[in-house]
Amino acid sequence: MIKVWNRRDQWDQIDSIEAFCLTICRNLALDKMKRMDNQNQSLIEGEHDAPDNSYTSNPEEQAMQQDRIALIRRLINSLPEKQRSVMQLRDVEGKSYKEIAKIMAISEDQVKVNIFRARQAIRQKYLETEEYGL
Repeated sequence: MIKVWNRRDQWDQIDSIEAFCLTICRNLALDKMKRMDNQNQSLIEGEHDAPDNSYTSNPEEQAMQQDRIALIRRLINSLPEKQRSVMQLRDVEGKSYKEIAKIMAISEDQVKVNIFRARQAIRQKYLETEEYGL
């Protein structure tokens, strides 16, 4: 509202004040989303805080935990682009299904399907890797 009020001297030149207000709101929302996206973490290794290993005093367990984290990162990176993006938006950045659908320009049902398939693929590949050789 402040932006609209600050341009009150231009109101006579504007054809539709309603459209003008909606455009300002839309642009402010997009700017806020861009600022929020700049604050989000990515899946790139080394940009995240290390997990709290205080509960595991055993160096072997710490090494195994680090290997599991590296494996999961590799599995996530091996997903198809759409599944990887949807999974990052939901599980890493904590966005809602509705927000993801809007960002990705797909329906909420497609978001849910892609998240389900991504999680299933990671679970399947993780279990295959963990059970290899047993």
